[in-house]
Amino acid sequence: MENITITEAWISTPQGRLWTQTYTPTQVKQVPILLLHDSLGCVALWRDFPQALAQATQRPVIAYDRLGFGRSDAHPNQLTKDFIATEAQQGLRFVCEHLDIQDFILLGHSVGGGMATYSAAAYPDRCQALITLAAQSFVEPLTRAGIREAQAKFQQAGAMQSLQKYHGEKAAWVLASWTETWLSADFDHWNLQQVLPQVRCPMLAVHGDQDEYGSLQQVENFARWASGDARTCILQGYGHVPHRECPQLLIKQIQAFLYSLNIS
Repeated sequence: MENITITEAWISTPQGRLWTQTYTPTQVKQVPILLLHDSLGCVALWRDFPQALAQATQRPVIAYDRLGFGRSDAHPNQLTKDFIATEAQQGLRFVCEHLDIQDFILLGHSVGGGMATYSAAAYPDRCQALITLAAQSFVEPLTRAGIREAQAKFQQAGAMQSLQKYHGEKAAWVLASWTETWLSADFDHWNLQQVLPQVRCPMLAVHGDQDEYGSLQQVENFARWASGDARTCILQGYGHVPHRECPQLLIKQIQAFLYSLNIS
């Protein structure tokens, strides 16, 4: 990607180190975009999207591996059922402190969208905009059916190698953290209904109409439950990973949204 500088950093937290990459364009606006990955994701699995987003928006884009994922240290425990809410005060907080980030734009994919929503509510004076991609707003049968199907595929011979490529020895923990949490009875009533009204910044919720992990009700809830400027974008013919399935279309939607807000 032309005119993009990539820098790497390790960030220490009380539980372990986090791995980050920052993508900085030549001509740069002040407020960066922070990426929060999905349940099986990491910095590497964003692939070329951060560079393309940085170039298109002329903003620094910062991605980090949550604790237990990618190149970050192993997580010392199992995830608690409030792990989506607590990321705002754990990984995200330390990334912002270490990189001296004040104001920011949050962009989260899948469960990262839920984390971004909680983080926007936790930092109302600092979060300038919220963007979610294929995020869950509640647990529905389609969500769990998709997880059970993926869980069965990973039980096939050699299937775990794809996770091990990105998460190494942490791969089994990564898979269990996704499947066991979302399929747990303790998670039956999880939703964003209480936190979305606390988000003060404008938000854009993007969802593919072929998403295998959530119906359009997922994205409709963002507009229904929010108290402020909440916009939705339905990508016709696309599924759960729009930043790989239709990156240019997605970036155009993000560009238009951010341009309308006139953020420095």
